[in-house]
Amino acid sequence: MSEARRKAVPVRRKRHWALRALGWFLAIFFVGVIGAVATFFIVYQATKIPDPNKEFATNTTTVTYDDKKTALGSFYEQNRHTVPLSQIPKHVQDSVIAAEDRTFWTNSGISPSGMARAAFNIAQGEQLQGGSTITQQYVKIMYLTQERTVSRKFQELFIATKLSRQQDKSKTLEGYLNTIYFGEGAYGISAAGDAYFQVSDPRKLSVPQAAFLATVLNNPTVFDIDDKDPRTQKRIIDRYQYVIDGMRQMGTITESQAARYRVKLPALNKKQKNDRYRGPKGFLLDMARKELVRRGFDEDQISGGGLKVTTTFNYNQQKKMVEAATKELPKKRDNLHVGMATVQPGTGALLAMYGGPDYLKSQLNWATLRARPGSSFKPFAVAAALQDGKSIYDMFQGDSPIEIQGKKLNNEFDRDYGDVDLLYATQESVNTAFYDLVDNQMDNGPDKLVDAAEAAGIPKTKALEVGRDNPSTVLGPDPYASPVDMANAYATFAADGKYAPLHVIKEVTGPDGKVLWSEASLTKQQKQAFEPNIARMVNYVLQDVVQKGTGQDAKELDRPVAGKTGTAGGVGVEHRKENAECGGCKDGADTLTSWWTAYTPQLSTSVLYRAGKTGESDLDPYSNEKAFFGGGWPLKTWLAYMEAAHEGLPEEKFAEPDEDDVKNSPTPTSTPSKTPSRTPPSTSQSTPATKPTNTPKNTPSNPPPTKTKPTKTPQWPPLPTGPTIEPSETPDTPGRPGGDQ
Repeated sequence: MSEARRKAVPVRRKRHWALRALGWFLAIFFVGVIGAVATFFIVYQATKIPDPNKEFATNTTTVTYDDKKTALGSFYEQNRHTVPLSQIPKHVQDSVIAAEDRTFWTNSGISPSGMARAAFNIAQGEQLQGGSTITQQYVKIMYLTQERTVSRKFQELFIATKLSRQQDKSKTLEGYLNTIYFGEGAYGISAAGDAYFQVSDPRKLSVPQAAFLATVLNNPTVFDIDDKDPRTQKRIIDRYQYVIDGMRQMGTITESQAARYRVKLPALNKKQKNDRYRGPKGFLLDMARKELVRRGFDEDQISGGGLKVTTTFNYNQQKKMVEAATKELPKKRDNLHVGMATVQPGTGALLAMYGGPDYLKSQLNWATLRARPGSSFKPFAVAAALQDGKSIYDMFQGDSPIEIQGKKLNNEFDRDYGDVDLLYATQESVNTAFYDLVDNQMDNGPDKLVDAAEAAGIPKTKALEVGRDNPSTVLGPDPYASPVDMANAYATFAADGKYAPLHVIKEVTGPDGKVLWSEASLTKQQKQAFEPNIARMVNYVLQDVVQKGTGQDAKELDRPVAGKTGTAGGVGVEHRKENAECGGCKDGADTLTSWWTAYTPQLSTSVLYRAGKTGESDLDPYSNEKAFFGGGWPLKTWLAYMEAAHEGLPEEKFAEPDEDDVKNSPTPTSTPSKTPSRTPPSTSQSTPATKPTNTPKNTPSNPPPTKTKPTKTPQWPPLPTGPTIEPSETPDTPGRPGGDQ
């Protein structure tokens, strides 16, 4: 073949695999988009707006004790008054629009960003919530069930879109304003005005009143005006100001009006709560309602969803607790408050609670309000020390004062004990020994103490976290815990170191009988907070408090009992002005809290006494003793309940700790300067069975004083003046020693 006829053979280039993949991806993508659009329009056309739910919110939720039969009460019955939109003034309409859906008049009935957020929550495995427009909220209330599922959310999407196109927006707003839940059992703007201000005619609502109602409807529990927690109050004012600013931006009110209204909330004039909340049981209902919210049930479901709620409260135990808390008291009772709680070890179930005599007269729950635990915090120091490798026979300074970070801190009445071991220090609640233990003998002692307290079940709070750097944390100087918290934390020791989350709801079923939530779901949150032998050693030490120490009256229960007293000193609210004028002459003169928290293997019960309108007054005038100590009236009230509560229960013993730990000889850290003597622990069945060898003989070199209570011992700095519900969370540095007997 000639060269001229020879032609080059064309080279076929293979298309790069990435280009082919991109082509297929784009093809699939466009097919998917077309399919999604087509599906949307098909479903949209097929969606019918159903008849409004004629049974709307008429099913009252009922609440029972733990037997599922005995009625505890019910939540709000429907309180609803329908008014036409023409009788709802523009500033009232705009307040709700400013709060819930500022694009209401122009949007298509749905919120794409809200739906995206809901989809993200689903992907994260969280509960479907939030992001709804006014139209979507109205659809959920009137046309759908209260369940939060993906299919229900898609139904809401299509119905809201169609409703927005087919129904005048004014009609939707009118329906919404007459059906949305505002709390206090009030459905609709008319009932809400009546409930909060006793103004049932929306035309008579002022701008601040309308803005407040728009504030609480977002979440009546989160924005509960009766909750005196400063964080809740701040949330309310922040939300209220957000509504006011929205009304200003919409032109409903002027700049000067907004500046004037946003300064403070309008004065409330609430109607008295329904009698179903009367008496001590009102606190139980309120606590159950709040827990339902934490479990994901919204206010519509709680008040009108026809739920059947079984609580952990035991009818017989509750009856016995109320009797003890109202009868076993000092003769002087004016402005004296008792908070009590009983938890079942190993389960976290709150069996009984006393928060006050009548919920309708005061919503301050003395069983859940946190207070200074005083020396009742020392068992957590014992647990932390054992975890740190210490022995209950290690020796610590018992003389007073002790110097910590350059400050001298004292025992109650400035009493000297000599060098004492940890067992005796706990038995007699020797403050200086615990300062020596936590602040001198343990690296990062306060930090380890806080870890132990939180592991046991004391909730993590700002005040407690600050305690990681406070040498006086071991004496509980700040509002670390409530009786409910303490009962559950001590129950961890009773349960061989097993922590169980505290709860008051046992089971929730829907109107159809389907179980919507059960306490069984909490099992995965249980944990071994302490090694069993650590917990058993704590039990051993706290039984010694009952047998030989500050809690000896608890022996009358005639069962194995472990417990600890606690008192916290300070300056009562009635003395703070005088104290400021005299430069701190009354620092530490008053007893502000008094505790007895103790447990058997079956029940863990905490009792707290406080005085005064805000719980910040001096307790000492209520006692004939030198001070209102935990081993006095708190223990007596505890005993009156626990004797009745254990009727019919078999006697159980605490598991014994390892014999070697109990028999170890003391390992003194220094030569005792004083050599007191004390009897070794009893070998009876209700106390630790094996006494230690070579037990240090500790008889205090200085006998108990007979003088009246000193005005400046222990040295606790004054707290801020003014009414408070809980004490200041700002500890003094390096600490504030507290007294205890």
